[in-house]
Amino acid sequence: MSTLKEKIIIKKGEESRVKEMDQNNIVFGKLYSDHMFLTEYENGEWKNKRITPYENLSLNPACATLHYAQTIFEGLKAYRTEKGEIVVFRPHDNAKRLNRSAERMCIPAVPNELFIEGMTELLRLDQNWVPSQPGTSLYIRPTVFATDPYIGVKIASQYLFYIITSPAGKYFSEPLKVKIETNYTRAAPGGTGYAKAGGNYSASHFPTLQAIKEGFHQILWTDATEHSYFEESGAMNIMFFKNNTLITPSLTDSILAGINRDSVITLAKEWGIKVEERKVSVKEIVDDLQKNTLQEAFGVGTAVTIAPIQTIGYEGKIYSLPFSEDSFATKMLAKLDSIKYGREADTHNWIYKIHS
Repeated sequence: MSTLKEKIIIKKGEESRVKEMDQNNIVFGKLYSDHMFLTEYENGEWKNKRITPYENLSLNPACATLHYAQTIFEGLKAYRTEKGEIVVFRPHDNAKRLNRSAERMCIPAVPNELFIEGMTELLRLDQNWVPSQPGTSLYIRPTVFATDPYIGVKIASQYLFYIITSPAGKYFSEPLKVKIETNYTRAAPGGTGYAKAGGNYSASHFPTLQAIKEGFHQILWTDATEHSYFEESGAMNIMFFKNNTLITPSLTDSILAGINRDSVITLAKEWGIKVEERKVSVKEIVDDLQKNTLQEAFGVGTAVTIAPIQTIGYEGKIYSLPFSEDSFATKMLAKLDSIKYGREADTHNWIYKIHS
């Protein structure tokens, strides 16, 4: 029987740990909600849908993912509106993107209905974990990985899809200091850069660590061929603002198609802001920094939402950007928050309500 026709079996935990959540001091990714959703793929079907208490997974030492990194994931958020409702921002788009990643990594597709059903039932059960303080949310992490107990190099035939959640506050506590990376490469043409694959992130750790040692928070990745054009940052897409124009690198097979990126572009166009999705050269931006003609730079992503960039480092020099409470990034963050927290109408069908 197909898992889409099966009911989710729910095993509740004996006692909730929600009291461990301090809504005034939520550290991203440190505390996890009471339950998780799981289902396995075998013999061409997703089976055994269930919600269980959050616990460790048991893996065979020969698990294919441990050896060959056949794993993908997503990131999205649930919010508690001012009316107390639980809503999720653009989950159907995350489900579609998960399957774009799955195709590239030779992982079987997760049916959109299964993605939404598992997420919905999990949030219904753990709805008390969605915080209510301003700027907080419940981060949702769907993941798929190969489970075959086989160390030969081949495409796996067995997989686990699971969803866990974690209360979230601000990802960054201060405006960002970023370094333009012109030596190491995150992703190359023809590679897996557009997929949300685990290996993309592990490969970025070493150069990011070097940047942190130099006093930066993040790297601005450049193209693998010339290191002359911006691509993205490890946790977010990158955007620049000047002359009433929003500028961002056009999507390629080495850039993740951010859902918040698309949201910002959509809203900017509605505001009458000129939007340019194109190749953005390091030279152009550094020239603007030297001439003080670059008004803003900021990152856009699910975890960070919108993260203003305060300083940019390039070839040993540090360039500062002005900060204004009336900036484009500040206004855009306020607009997105108003939609997510139910303070204004959702005119784009971005909000998915979790009905109790």
